[in-house]
Amino acid sequence: MTTQDPRDKHHDGEFPAQHQQQPGLTTETLPTPDHGEQSYRGSGRLEGRRALITGGDSGIGRAVAIAFAREGADVAIAHLPEEQADAEATVALIEDAGRRAVALPGDIRDEEFATGIVADTVSQLGGLDLVVLNAAYQKDRDGIENLPTDGFDRVFRTNLYGMLWTARAAVPHLQPGASIIVTSSVQAFNPSPGLIDYAMTKAAQVAFVRALAEELGPRGIRVNAVAPGPVWTPLIPATGWDSDHLAEFGQDTPLGRAGQPAELAGAYVYLASEAGSYTSGAVLPVTGGKHL
Repeated sequence: MTTQDPRDKHHDGEFPAQHQQQPGLTTETLPTPDHGEQSYRGSGRLEGRRALITGGDSGIGRAVAIAFAREGADVAIAHLPEEQADAEATVALIEDAGRRAVALPGDIRDEEFATGIVADTVSQLGGLDLVVLNAAYQKDRDGIENLPTDGFDRVFRTNLYGMLWTARAAVPHLQPGASIIVTSSVQAFNPSPGLIDYAMTKAAQVAFVRALAEELGPRGIRVNAVAPGPVWTPLIPATGWDSDHLAEFGQDTPLGRAGQPAELAGAYVYLASEAGSYTSGAVLPVTGGKHL
């Protein structure tokens, strides 16, 4: 394989003006994000594993689902009901890799759903080895004085409550060698004022990962996080930024462009696989060169 210049490996220009309602859909996102549909090649690194991915219908979650399936894992994805079309597309990609796929529609802000997806995964896949706590919500805020209570409540319940509920339900099912991976963010370390509540939750996720890694390490269960930088997913045009902000998305990175979901998948595979057997309590940055 020839070496590619990372500066222009993917879309490196401005993004066109567009707007979506949360949570955003892949078919309405221009240009279409690359989840590795054509590029990811597996090598059996997760053969026989059973994975649950929250927010697995699109964006980073879909890229991880594709990679896990092509590495040999069966995959369950949790998604909002309004993301059904994206979920069906992801399920098809998992099944095309010859693996079992389960789609679990619901909202992880609901404790019963956030915990029930664990039992559903165990029942339908026969166990649980990998938990990717990826579902997230963000919204541009026009000053803290305009931050509505129901707005930050949605952010906290999605990014923290749902994450904790699912993890809490999953741990009793995990055996030595299992792995929990949280999708944090560069925002945890370098917060933007317009994403103040989102950044707060991402920083809290880092504390969660480090504390849980300390707790579960003696049981042979590893806990880590991936901290993406600016990555082009349906969440971005649904964040509420104006056309100028959207056009320049990701261009402030040292590599000069936004990342694509496909470029995150390898980090999750590493943390889930035996290659990462001595990695726990870590936050792995995939940021285009932005510092944590």
